[in-house]
Amino acid sequence: MNLLRNALLAGVAVAATASATSAFAADKLVVVTSFPKTLTTPFEQKFEEMYPDVDVEIVNKSTSSSVKYIQETASSNTSDIFWASAPDAFEVLKSDGLLMKSGVSNDSIPPNVAGYPMNDPDGFYNGFAAAGYGIMYNERYLAGNDLEPAQQWIDLAEPEYFGHVGMSAPSRSGTTHLTVEALIQGEGWDEGWSQWKFIAGNFATVTERSFGVPDGVNSGQFGLGIVIDFFGLASKASGFPVDFVYPKTTAIVPANVGIINNAPNEQAAKDFIEFLLSVPGQELLYHPEIRRLPVNIEAYANAPENFPNPFNGTIEASVNFDVEKSGARYNVVNSLFDVMITYRMDDLRDAVRAVQMAEEKLGDADNAEAQALIDEARALIAKMPIDEATALDPDFNAIFKTKRKTAEDVVEGRQAEVEQEWDAQVTANYAKAKELADKAASML
Repeated sequence: MNLLRNALLAGVAVAATASATSAFAADKLVVVTSFPKTLTTPFEQKFEEMYPDVDVEIVNKSTSSSVKYIQETASSNTSDIFWASAPDAFEVLKSDGLLMKSGVSNDSIPPNVAGYPMNDPDGFYNGFAAAGYGIMYNERYLAGNDLEPAQQWIDLAEPEYFGHVGMSAPSRSGTTHLTVEALIQGEGWDEGWSQWKFIAGNFATVTERSFGVPDGVNSGQFGLGIVIDFFGLASKASGFPVDFVYPKTTAIVPANVGIINNAPNEQAAKDFIEFLLSVPGQELLYHPEIRRLPVNIEAYANAPENFPNPFNGTIEASVNFDVEKSGARYNVVNSLFDVMITYRMDDLRDAVRAVQMAEEKLGDADNAEAQALIDEARALIAKMPIDEATALDPDFNAIFKTKRKTAEDVVEGRQAEVEQEWDAQVTANYAKAKELADKAASML
């Protein structure tokens, strides 16, 4: 009996040891990312082939949710890599002391792309792919509605595109935030916001996630979408009847990767970044479902035909994007967009449409009184609740701590007071603008 008992105990011990050995045979690399599986899976599989002792675990969250997750878990961090498009999100984590220097570099990657630094100057994150912002359109939809493709942002404000445009909100998408910032930085605070409002007046919808915009264009839910380039390029490569154009007032910025401070698997994290920057890693960006712009110049030797190249002048980007400015007012810009556009979509759309109809009636007629009313209506729609200096004030930015997903989400404290003040202003301005535009139309 004792011999049997001892044998059984020995067997249990061996099994436990084998189980423990198996459990720790593979190092776990935890990657927090906003990228979809269509992008992460090819990289995950290739990296695990190259490093069979490493098991990659993908934690998928939106960019803003990723930042919040890393901030909230900092005291007991279990994540190794942050991998996302928005450089200002990396700046937020860097300023919070939540990233570490990787020490990884690649001599085949230029120091900048379209004037924008490729990597964090202090070494806390690396650019691994480049991207621009522009307009995706469904060719069949436009032909069916007798519309031409828009070429510049301001084209989307033309009355013929009323009800044909889709976009996500910057508070729901880091890439959309960069798109909003690119136009504001390119045109200036007041003019940039004015253009966004008149473009938004033509919106068919504001989607829940950035992925909803290319999906809407692909399916013909609406004809044109404001997207980051890879959405349009990937859809086109996948056979959808769509195309993509870069407006001149756009920026080319890198998507980034960085190591989270106190990463449990620091060496595997460094290996992952080296892999992303290598030619084999960069060439994965050409997959039809990915279609991002490599930053390693050597990778363009095998680029698909007519593939955009940000290093040879084929993309004309006039905005030298200021990531520090974008990061400094990140939450303020998101709140402004939601208060003025996302949650006042019907009021804004009614005001913009009233102006469009009045201008159509006016045509080339010489009616100074009607023109003055229309000009006043336009100015009321464009009017901003705050100026740029206020938006960049650190103390003012500190007020904005709550990210709303819907208009009904509860916001408390000073942020609630400020947003209510803004809402009262823009609601009154939109209503008055519609009244003036309708009055002008009645005179014609």
